[in-house]
Amino acid sequence: MEEIINERIELAKTLPSRYYLDEEIFGNIKKKISHMWHFSAHEDQLSEKNVLPIQHSMKLINEAIVLTRDNVIKSLSNVCSHRGMIINTEATKSNVLKCKYHGRTFDLGGCMKSMPQFDQVIDFPDESDNLNCFSTTRWKGLLFTSLKETDTPEWIHYLEDRIGWLNIESFKYDSDYYKSYDICANWTLYIDNYLEGFHIPYVHSDLNDVLSYEDYETEIFENGVLQIGIAKDDENTFDLPESSKDYGKKIAAYYFWIFPGLMLNFYPWGLSVNLVVPISVNKTEIIYQRYIANPTLIEEGAGGDLDKVEREDQEIVEAVQIGMSSSSYDRGKYSPSMETGVHHFHRILTKI
Repeated sequence: MEEIINERIELAKTLPSRYYLDEEIFGNIKKKISHMWHFSAHEDQLSEKNVLPIQHSMKLINEAIVLTRDNVIKSLSNVCSHRGMIINTEATKSNVLKCKYHGRTFDLGGCMKSMPQFDQVIDFPDESDNLNCFSTTRWKGLLFTSLKETDTPEWIHYLEDRIGWLNIESFKYDSDYYKSYDICANWTLYIDNYLEGFHIPYVHSDLNDVLSYEDYETEIFENGVLQIGIAKDDENTFDLPESSKDYGKKIAAYYFWIFPGLMLNFYPWGLSVNLVVPISVNKTEIIYQRYIANPTLIEEGAGGDLDKVEREDQEIVEAVQIGMSSSSYDRGKYSPSMETGVHHFHRILTKI
């Protein structure tokens, strides 16, 4: 069977326009990616709470998830096993999960503990009355959930090897900075745009002022891409330890993308997590969350005005979505020097 995206980037053509327009292709891909690993939260969000509903999980993986903290952190179904009511809508310090509909309670491990007016029910409770428990993995305070996968994803090892020196566990959740943007474009176009610095001089003038375009780096790894922004002049950079592979470089930003739609953007001030949520074939939600290491640096350098960068990206991506519908366009070719990340993404997407 002929590959849709040639392995050799210098020969390859980009993703066919039908991938951005076809309802059936969109539905099939969304169903497959819903069972992969997805970002849930940072442990700091559970530092003073025992229960944390994940607001984006229903849109992202079609499953209401709640994180609970007892001896360990677990990812549980947030749907009551009695009549399907959503149990928790806000973070709490409670030691139990209690359904507001009919009073059924569960412990923080998901086991049903009590239920009013069920004394005469035969064979009750059984396993089906407990809450489903999903796979959870942790890396340096970041928590990920999967509906099916149980093995630690390979990209965790890449992250550890590259920035394991960074004290991400100490980052603090910025509860005032939960932002959401609706974009009239297919989710894959947003990923395409993110995965190359090619457009920076043409679209992001402010960002181009702080990053050295000629020194921009892109690396690919299993199910992911790393882009490294090198600072111009005396812009804010990481204080890299000698153990870092990048020691000696003036790094202003590490941009990690994890398939399908997770972006971990590390700056000297901390971490911006971007979640790309496919809503429909031509509508995408982008969710921003922020975790702070050094609040005095937030407005500086490559991680400064992220709202402006987002608006600029949105304008471009929405215009490209319109172009994809043109009878004059189907697919183009890649720049071997600037679009290796996009090529890697397209090869993953067409093989799942």
